[in-house]
Amino acid sequence: MTRSGQEYLESLCDGREVWLDGERVKDVTRHHAFRNTAASIAHLYDLAHDSEHRDVLTSGGVHRAFVVPRSYEDLVARRRAYKVWAESSFGFLGRTPDYMAGGAAGFAAVPQLFTTDSFDGAENALAYHRRLAEGGLYSAFTISNPQSGEGDDDLVVRVVAEKDGGIVVRGAKMIGTGAVFADEVIVGTIEPLALEDVEHALCFSVPVDTPGLKFVSRTSYEAQARSVFDNPLSSRFDENDALLVCDDVFVPWERVLTYRNVEATAAMWWQTPAYLNFGHQAATRFWTKLEFLTGLAILLTRTNKTYQLPSVTQAVGRLLGMVAQAKAFVLAAEADCEQVDGGRGGVMPGQEISFAQRIMAGELYPRAVQEIKLLAGGGVIQLPASGGDLRHPELGPVVRKYLRAPGTPAEDRIKLLKLVWDALGSEFAGRHEQYERFYHGAPHVYLTMQTWAGGAESCEQLAQECLDGYGLGTGQDLGTDK
Repeated sequence: MTRSGQEYLESLCDGREVWLDGERVKDVTRHHAFRNTAASIAHLYDLAHDSEHRDVLTSGGVHRAFVVPRSYEDLVARRRAYKVWAESSFGFLGRTPDYMAGGAAGFAAVPQLFTTDSFDGAENALAYHRRLAEGGLYSAFTISNPQSGEGDDDLVVRVVAEKDGGIVVRGAKMIGTGAVFADEVIVGTIEPLALEDVEHALCFSVPVDTPGLKFVSRTSYEAQARSVFDNPLSSRFDENDALLVCDDVFVPWERVLTYRNVEATAAMWWQTPAYLNFGHQAATRFWTKLEFLTGLAILLTRTNKTYQLPSVTQAVGRLLGMVAQAKAFVLAAEADCEQVDGGRGGVMPGQEISFAQRIMAGELYPRAVQEIKLLAGGGVIQLPASGGDLRHPELGPVVRKYLRAPGTPAEDRIKLLKLVWDALGSEFAGRHEQYERFYHGAPHVYLTMQTWAGGAESCEQLAQECLDGYGLGTGQDLGTDK
């Protein structure tokens, strides 16, 4: 059986070094910047541990994301588990524990890719998957380099010493989404490295409380939230992002997955199902998030009594079309599943469709947000500063009189509009719009992978057949108009 939410929260009280606003956070489960989100993640564990969703969420005593899928049906079952957790946060918690669980299952599907001339990490990759699955552990990752100038490679995580028992690493990585809430953090690189850049070609996973490991948190939107009424999303679902700093961190050899090998350090993401498993979870979450946002648009227009206007009906239709598009990518990637290692590693979602979903999501999300903002109009701007205005004996009656809508009391209308603003216009919302654009890395990375996925060859062939078919360059008479 998976661990409970309380067991998860207790595991966070381990002395991890988290910094926010010049302060070292003593306990993320109690600090006002993190406690509500920690509780939201704990709720996910409770859903898997003991709820009516347990059979959907688990298989063989572990979360389904850890299970290496062997068939199309297994992919569908895994997606249904993803959907339950995504709906719990309305799609706003992205790097939930099932995200890296899928990545670990991807490593376990093709462990031989971790065996190289410089280091054999195959058993370590299997042990990583087994450790996470059996413990129900939450693993975050930091696989992007700090955005520094040329010649600043010493800022990036690298090995500074080798010892009998392991390596000593120094440097930084980003973006540690959810890392302050995790049990372990995997440190690597998904960006292409030059073949000679073996100094930065490594990947390892360590507990978050490892000595010398620091997490420098960005601004906490949860800390800025006035209340659940005023900030219903950011007060509960701010998964946070942190800069990871390794200050001479010792990493035991059994925690190392790749070492001094550029090919393996990239292949662990791109030539195992890991990245496609990430995409499967993310696509399911994205579909859920668009469902939620479209639902907000419908509630908003019904409250404003504009739902039947032709222009509004068309806008809602466009949003529903976006939801259907997001859903279609998920179902299509499952139906187009591919064998891994000739079937020995099970199956994975279809590559071409999975990469195409990533392109679609980054472009679609800003359009959906813009569509709903136009439907919201100025109502989301002219709102009371807080729910306290409604409770004030003198001001409350004024607010209730002038901010109500026909058939909708002021409290209900304000509550809805604050939810809309938190989803679309707050700083929390701005982070989500930017994040959806770069959810799986910079566009130049996943656009390149789309080109390599294989679809380009069939497109080129079809165009060439057309060229060949009408005889261009074959010596036929090019002067006729036939």
